[in-house]
Amino acid sequence: MIICNNAYGQAASGKYSKLNIMAEAKIHYGFLYSHHLELDKFQAHYPAYEFSIEQATWGAKRWEVAYAYPIIGISFWFSRLGGFEEIGSAYALYPFITFPIFYDSKNSINFRLGLGLSYLTNKFDRTENYKNFAIGSHVNVAGSLYLEYRRKLGRIFTISGGFGLTHFSNGATKTPNYGLNILTANIGVSAFLKPPNPAFDKKTLPELYTFEFDGRKDLDIEFSFSYASKDMTEQFGERFNVFVLYINTLKRISYKSKIGGGINLVYDASDKYLLEWSGIEVDKPFETVKPGISAAYELVISKISFMFNFGFYLYNKEASEGQVYQCLTLKYNFIDNIFAHIVLNTNWGKAEYVGFGLGYKINFIYKRKIKH
Repeated sequence: MIICNNAYGQAASGKYSKLNIMAEAKIHYGFLYSHHLELDKFQAHYPAYEFSIEQATWGAKRWEVAYAYPIIGISFWFSRLGGFEEIGSAYALYPFITFPIFYDSKNSINFRLGLGLSYLTNKFDRTENYKNFAIGSHVNVAGSLYLEYRRKLGRIFTISGGFGLTHFSNGATKTPNYGLNILTANIGVSAFLKPPNPAFDKKTLPELYTFEFDGRKDLDIEFSFSYASKDMTEQFGERFNVFVLYINTLKRISYKSKIGGGINLVYDASDKYLLEWSGIEVDKPFETVKPGISAAYELVISKISFMFNFGFYLYNKEASEGQVYQCLTLKYNFIDNIFAHIVLNTNWGKAEYVGFGLGYKINFIYKRKIKH
């Protein structure tokens, strides 16, 4: 206790940082991964620049311990996208988290995940920019997936190098939406803005919170609803409403993970339109409702979690996109058992729609075992 109190006392004196804040600069260099023939014309070298403000965690919250004290932060990313006038330049701002995979006192191999928003200066226009088949909107989602190596140079500086993917897409909220996938390698350097907290290397273990795993054996049954607006203006000149009901049953198997299964009911107004356009009569709207079943995995990070569903439709009257679907869900638990979520629904990587909604979780505890 004397050592800990002394460390906190030094941190409070102003000489040290309580928050372990760092600044980092990275240079990227890579190329566009052309996953559609229409994007081949944009093949070129793609330099990019990134500046980040980061926090090195040290166990102030239990999830930091469970994930081996990750780095969290927010990044600003810029690229001229190969210098092509049709697609212009990209500006992205996204929060991220860097998970250590292998590490010791000086070295670490990490996986970095970022998700935020981007602004692309040039988008598709039917008359003025008809060669841009990649993106139909200025504002898009920006995603970042990177594997990186970090090496500490003393207490203040760290150098890094890695490779990965930066992705831009609007989730089919505006067509065309082939998206941009940019593969790059990068090098960077970071520095603490003030000497880090002396308790940083001690890695404290905090108390449990109500939304975290505490040794209990339980099942979560989640009921949620989402709404999406599906853009098909380029094909049919219309947008269509999509309503989805989700029911997922999940079992927590560790501090980090839940596994389970789910069912969903999808009403996509475009299905009725496509069937009638093909000459198939639809008497009642509910004829196009698609029931589906799926396997589910959820990664829990404090109140935020990521869930992935892989499933197939039991019945699908309009089957032009196939029977198999995938859902990637970002959830935030904000009031007791109530959560908000954003759901990206895809068919083998092709975005169908992005839904926004709310859900309610019922937790059944059938055994409790306190871990010490």
